[in-house]
Amino acid sequence: MQVIPTEIPEIKEIRPLRHRDPRGFFSEIFREELLRQHGIDAPWVQENHSLSVDRGVVRGLHYQTPPEGQAKLVRVSAGSILDVAVDIRHGSPTYGRHVAIVLTAAEGNQLFVPEGFAHGFCTLEPNTELVYKVSRYYSPQHDLGMLWNDPSLGIAWPVGEREAVLSDKDRRQPRLVELPHYFRY
Repeated sequence: MQVIPTEIPEIKEIRPLRHRDPRGFFSEIFREELLRQHGIDAPWVQENHSLSVDRGVVRGLHYQTPPEGQAKLVRVSAGSILDVAVDIRHGSPTYGRHVAIVLTAAEGNQLFVPEGFAHGFCTLEPNTELVYKVSRYYSPQHDLGMLWNDPSLGIAWPVGEREAVLSDKDRRQPRLVELPHYFRY
């Protein structure tokens, strides 16, 4: 596996090495010691699986507040997404900036999103499935979000507001400027 820092060094892309033969391929998708060497040492306690039936489904931007903040390790098991993480750590030199990476089942790449970042994605094809680990259990009272298309973020989503398939909750999230400072850098 290769662990590659992004424009925001705490966010990392993980690319598997695939060993191919006529039967298909084999790859390691999680190796604790290697991830730990690259600063990814979250205690993974829960794994989630989501299916988005349509292209253009936007989920996010979500986060859990302290003391239940979550780090995530995201991969696509079918289809593809534009995966986005936004720095919401007050005082961070990259506060309000984001990383956007295409994750595909075909490539097998993953994204590590640390605690203190809002996370979301847009499906690039129908029947896209995500499997992701989280470092703390889901806590409904700590589950919050921010507006996916807040203009101040400058995210180049592959769909516009009219085409995006969103939950009612995600349509009504606050903008970055309205967020309390849940996370400190």
